[in-house]
Amino acid sequence: MAHVTLKQLAYFEALARTGHFGRAAALCHVTQPALSMQVAELESQLGVALVERRPRGVTLTAAGQEVARRAGEIGQSVRDLVEAAGLHSDGLAGPLRLGVIPTVAPYLLPGLLREIGRRHPGAEVKVRETVTQTLLSELAQGTLDLVIAALPLLHAEIETHPVFSERFMLIAPPGTPASLPDEEVLARHPLLLLEEGHCFRDHALAACGLTVADEVDTLAASSLSTLVQMVAHGLGVTLIPEMAAQSEAQHDRVAVRTFAGPQRTRTVALAWRRSSPRDAEYRILAGMLADLASQISAPPAPLPVP
Repeated sequence: MAHVTLKQLAYFEALARTGHFGRAAALCHVTQPALSMQVAELESQLGVALVERRPRGVTLTAAGQEVARRAGEIGQSVRDLVEAAGLHSDGLAGPLRLGVIPTVAPYLLPGLLREIGRRHPGAEVKVRETVTQTLLSELAQGTLDLVIAALPLLHAEIETHPVFSERFMLIAPPGTPASLPDEEVLARHPLLLLEEGHCFRDHALAACGLTVADEVDTLAASSLSTLVQMVAHGLGVTLIPEMAAQSEAQHDRVAVRTFAGPQRTRTVALAWRRSSPRDAEYRILAGMLADLASQISAPPAPLPVP
C-alpha cells in the first residue's frame, strides 16, 4: 500500500498551480530541493509520473492532472476539518483570511477590523484586496475564507449573503446646474471609469445604460480617488458608490448628486465556500457589516446651484 502524506499532496498541489518548482517552494515556504524531493517521493509511492520536468517549468501528465484535482479536494477537506474543530472555542478565533474588493476596502475595512478586534480578540484577520474574479478564485481554492464583493458572484461552490445596497453617486464638475438632466450631464463630458478588471466598471456602465465602454468617450483609472480628482480638474464625470462619496467627494471642487428617478444601486455581499462549517459565524459577521455600512452612508451633499 502506498504511504502518501498530506505534505506531499500539498507540495504537489502547489506545483500544479504554479507550474514551477521554485515558485511552488516559495508558496510552501520550503526550499526547492525539499519540495522536489517530496514530489519525487509521491511519484514513487503512486508508481506513476505526475509531471514532465522542463528547463523552464513543469507540465502535468494525465495522471498528474487527476492527482492535482484530488489533492486540492483533500486539502480543502483538511482546512474544513480545522475550521470545524475551531467552532468548539470562539468561532472567529485564529486566522481569518478575508478578501475585499478595492471599491469597498478603504471605506468599510477600518471599522470592521476595529469591531472584530473588540468582539473577537482572538481573531487574526489577514486582508487581501484585489479584483472580484481573483478573490473568487482564491476563495474556491481555499486560500481565502471570506470575500466581500458586489453581486452578482457566480460560482457553484460559493455561498453569498447580501449585506447592504448603496446608491451610485454622479460626480460632476463644479458649477454643473442642479436642473440639468442626468442624461445631459453624461452626454456633455467623458465618462471616467475604473480600468478593466474592476467589477465596479461594469456596474457603472450598466447604471448609465451602457453595455461596453466603447460606446462612450472614456478614460480609465485605478482608484476611485483618482476618478474624483480627474473630475475636479475638468476631465469628465464619474460614478462612485455612496459609501465612497463620504470621504472622496466632500469638497467644493466637484458636484455630487443622486440620479433623478429610479436610483441606480449595487448590492454588496459576504461570500464563503458552501463546504465551510462556519456558516453561522459568517452570517453574524454579515450583520456586523450591515451595521457598519448604515453608519457610513449618509445623504449626499446638495448640488451647488449657480
